[in-house]
Amino acid sequence: MLRLDRVEAGYGAAQVLFGVSFEVEAGRCVSLMGRNGMGKTTTIRTIMGQLPLSGGSITRFGDGAPDREPFEFARAGIGLVPEGRQIFTNLSVAENLNTFHRAGVDGGLRWTLDSVLELFPRLGERLDHAGSHLSGGEQQMLAIGRALMTNPRLLILDEATEGLAPIVRHQIWDVLATLKSAGQSILVIDKNITALARLADHHVILEKGQVVWQGDSAALQADKELTARYLGV
Repeated sequence: MLRLDRVEAGYGAAQVLFGVSFEVEAGRCVSLMGRNGMGKTTTIRTIMGQLPLSGGSITRFGDGAPDREPFEFARAGIGLVPEGRQIFTNLSVAENLNTFHRAGVDGGLRWTLDSVLELFPRLGERLDHAGSHLSGGEQQMLAIGRALMTNPRLLILDEATEGLAPIVRHQIWDVLATLKSAGQSILVIDKNITALARLADHHVILEKGQVVWQGDSAALQADKELTARYLGV
């Protein structure tokens, strides 16, 4: 689905990523972790083509072309749930969802308005409400549903549960587990180590724009010094 090979990127003269390498295989879930300011969102922006590569390469679905526009990567099958949700607040829930509805690259239409509402029943109760009238948790549900309406091959979530009430966070993790069990490829950024260890197959930790550790959930949970050093507050 996705491979980063020694990726370097940044903002103008300020380099943020230094040789970042990892991959997301089909049907797998990978977490990207690290403290604030370590390059996680910059990595996502680079994957989406919002920032240019200054070194290395990114292969998306077997295509390593570096000069595509962000919308082309989205059309190729990347569904992004951005940090801060960024829904259209002046549109209704139904309009937010239907505006993004399209068939997948393979022509599949697994995700429709009805199937998204089955995944998030709360949105069905708020279909006519403007995005600005939703709670933070409802907005996050809408942002995930909107990404699914594109029938993506790879779903990327930047800060999946940040700032949400515990009950809503639990619902989001349940939804991600459901998606993974159905074969959805996922790249997720979050700070909840316990939830990520249950969900993800592989974990990547960034420190100052570099990958300082990669491994599976058993290794992550077994190394308390690792999590305290790179993920503790």
